[in-house]
Order: sequence, then structure tokens, then C-alpha cells
Amino acid sequence: MADQFDYVIVGAGSAGCVLAARLAEAGGNSICLLEAGPPDRNPFIHIPAGFMKTLVNPKVNWLYEAEPSAGTAGRRIHAPRGKTLGGSSSINGHIYNRGQRMDFDGWAQMGNRGWGYADILPYFQRTERRIGGGDDAFRGRDGGLIVTDIDWRDPLCDAFIEGAVGLGIPRNPDYNGKQQEGVGYFQRAIYKGRRVSAARGFLHPARKATGAIDVRTHAHATNVIFEGKRAVGVAYAKGGRGGALQEVRATKEVILCGGAVNSPQLLQLSGVGAPEMLKARGIEARHALKGVGENLRDHYPSRLVAEVKGAKTVNEKVTGLPLVMEALKYAATRKGVLALSPTLVHCFWKSNDALEGGDLQMTFTPASYKEGVQSKLDDFPGVTVAVWQQRPESNGHIRARSNDPFEKPEIQPNYLAHEIDRQCVLGGLKLARRLLATPELGKYVVREEKPGPDTRTDAELLDFARGIGTTAFHLMGTCRMGPETDPQAVVNDRLQVHGLEALRVVDASIMPTMPSANTNASTLMIAEKAADMILGRAAPEPAKV
Repeated sequence: MADQFDYVIVGAGSAGCVLAARLAEAGGNSICLLEAGPPDRNPFIHIPAGFMKTLVNPKVNWLYEAEPSAGTAGRRIHAPRGKTLGGSSSINGHIYNRGQRMDFDGWAQMGNRGWGYADILPYFQRTERRIGGGDDAFRGRDGGLIVTDIDWRDPLCDAFIEGAVGLGIPRNPDYNGKQQEGVGYFQRAIYKGRRVSAARGFLHPARKATGAIDVRTHAHATNVIFEGKRAVGVAYAKGGRGGALQEVRATKEVILCGGAVNSPQLLQLSGVGAPEMLKARGIEARHALKGVGENLRDHYPSRLVAEVKGAKTVNEKVTGLPLVMEALKYAATRKGVLALSPTLVHCFWKSNDALEGGDLQMTFTPASYKEGVQSKLDDFPGVTVAVWQQRPESNGHIRARSNDPFEKPEIQPNYLAHEIDRQCVLGGLKLARRLLATPELGKYVVREEKPGPDTRTDAELLDFARGIGTTAFHLMGTCRMGPETDPQAVVNDRLQVHGLEALRVVDASIMPTMPSANTNASTLMIAEKAADMILGRAAPEPAKV
């Protein structure tokens, strides 16, 4: 006999943690939460600078790779995804970034009722416990995710900000408030020197307080179990490949929270997707939904690197004796370089002065990484300016490679396939060079290391972007939300899978378009809103801002 619960949730990432917590806190519900990875006990999860270790650790990271494409100059690039309690919120760069009003108004205009900015702002506020400044008409003060300001100031960061202001980019101390555009220090999910993951902020407190959440780690979901068109449970392998196959049943709903890679893959393995594609992989088609796995988008940063002098960078502070001193400082005070997020300064602006609104995100950090990958620092004192198109038009797909649930899926984002994205990157790279050359920052710069002064023409800059670009870890859109008349839509605006019963998807895969932001804050919001829908609670009054 299979174990039976009211709700079975697949994936204990950002969305799964919030959703399990809210369903449990409502009372009267039993929840089984399946997670393919281990508990979040790895110490590098909780030390902010530990992301450099978790980004390459197969125990807490799926370590996916994107397929080669013209946009990556034929390279395979890393596509890290969290594989532990907290999911990607346990290995990401800590940044809290919601996006712009127009992002969510665009979702509503696509036929998704209740997803406009005024509708979803109360859910952003509900998830957040903001410590620091900000207008309470926009910010939350009582939620589970603690959002703080960076308590560390750096002369190179200050010079970047002053230089940007000199170019006409306004200071913006709260890009999560009324207006996103501008420059300033990032806000982050770090509190008292420790990461605030979704597991720490939502799951663990609710699990302890309610006793209603059965968390099963090392539980790799293999397929959704159906009776006719109704989802009634999930099969999983305990311990992964070769582990004992088990089932868990849901009397109310099965909810997929596996993220933009794993949720569509699990649907496909369960026979839900494009019939021809499924048949080619030896999977019997149960329910035709050709949008499953389509509409994949991601941010694709290109990073300029400069060697500097006159100020110490992170590169020199984390080797040899300086690293020992930083470790002692962190142990004693929970401060210093080990308590920092990987990027410190934001700059939201336009790639072209003719644009009405911002389309570009830039980040600055007084550190630089070998080959643009954030896991190994350069040997010289360096700084990095990363640039990417906020709302990429290029899109791709996620597809199961076979009927083997343990085989990693095919991931093809088709980076830089769209001309708009290429023009945005060009504008961003040129603006980044102008920022490195301002009087305020230029006095520290010795030389541009990447791409280097010999890279001058638009064609050369695009070749550089193709050759060095990497993921920003913001994969989304592969179970797109939309009305049934949308042939690519997978879920409706209540996140129910079209044509099936008792099955929802609640994670970044439902985003119909990319928000102008890192995706974690929006994923938490989606789960918060989904909880109200599942529990039959009325949505809060739309915000009047």
C-alpha cells in the first residue's frame, strides 16, 4: 500500500518550500514533500561565499549543461540547478530582485487573470521581511525571506556608482520599490552573515511548528501516477538510480515544483507533452500538450574584466594568509569577504538611449573569475562588469532524452538567437566600457583584460559575447501559463495543467515571459499566490500604487 497524503509536492526548491509551508500552516492538511537531493546540511550552503563550492558540487547541484548553439560559439555551458532542500535558493547568488511593473502587467495582458502588478505585489510583500529602508507601500516586513542591505563598502564599488551617476544614471537605493532603473548596492537574502534560503526561511519553521510536512530527501521522482485524466500520486526511487521504487498518493492534488528543467521533464516522462516528441523517446503519450518544455529562456551575461591597482580586490583576499584572516573574521563576527554575495552593485539601464524603459541589467563586483565562470578567481587584482538583456526574446526548450528518468534532459536556450538580444548585448558592452573609463573608476583601471583593447567592432564584440557568455542561472518558462486558446500554454492562470485534473505546476517554469530580474523573488511570489488558490482563499485586494 502506498502512503497517502492530501498533497504531494515534487521538489523542495524555492517554490516547494513556500508552498509546503503555507499548506501546512493553514491546518488540516497532510503534505509529502519529495526532494531528489540531500538535506541542506552542507556548510557551504550557509556561508555566503560558499556558492563557489556549491556551484560545482554534484551532491547539491544537478550540474546540468546547455547544448551547444551559435550563441555560445558551439560551446556547452554550465546550467547549475539546486539539488537539496531550498533548491537553487541554497546555491544561488543571494540577490533579491523583483523586476518591473510592466513585466507582470504583461502577464495579465496575455490572458492571465490576477497576475498584473497590482495583484501580485501583495504576494511579494507577504514573502519578504525587509530589514532596511524602503517604502512600505512596496516592501514587506513580516515574511519568511529576510532581505538586507550589504553592510560592506568598497572603494571600487563606490567609484563604479559615482561614475555611473556622472554618466546620467540616477542613484537608486531601492530598485525593488517604485522604480527599478538606477545604480546602487544590491539587496540580498543574507542575514547575520548566513544565507537565507527558502528552506531556512519557510520550510524548516513550518515543519517544526506544524508537524504536517513529511520531507523525503534522496527521493528522485520518476513519473506522475494517473487514473484516467486525474493525477493521483507520484512514483519515486529512493536514493536515485538503482534505489527501491516507491509510490506516494495524493487525495487532493499533485503539485510539481521541480523548476524550469525538472517539472517539464517529469511531465514528459509521465506521457504529457508533444506526442511525436514523446514517441521518438520511447514514451507513451498520455495527454497531448505541445508546449511542455518549450518557451525556455534564460539571462546570458557577458563579463568584462579589468585589472586594477590602488585598491584591494576580493581576488587578493581569498588566497593564502589573507584567506585565513578572512575565515577567522567570519568565524568571530560573521562579516568580511566570506559574508558577501558574488555581485555587489546593480545598474539597471538602457542599452539604447532611444528606449523608453530599461532593458539592461549590469552588475559590478571587485573580483574577477577565470573564463567568466564564478567558481575560480583570477590571479591578478581584477573587477568584473557583467551585462545582459533583461527580457530576452531568444527561446529554446527542455526535452527528455529518453524514457530513463535518471538521464539528464536536453537543455537548449538558444542564447542570442534573436536580433533584439544581440543589439541589447552590444549596447550593454559599450556602456560597460564607458563605465570602466569614467574618471571615478578609470583611475584604478590598469587595462581591460577581457575582451581587451583589440576588440573594437560590433562583430568582434558579438564574437566575444558568444565565446565567453554564461548562464545567469535564471531558467524559466517551460510550463508556460496562459489560456487554453494559447497552443503553447501548459497551465491556466490557476496553475492547473490544461486538460488534466488534480495536477498543478508551481515554479519558475510557469512564467510566460522573463521578468526584468533574477527569478528567485518571483518564484517565491508565485508559490505564495498558488497557496491561496489551492486553499480556496480570497486573493488580497490589489495594491493601490
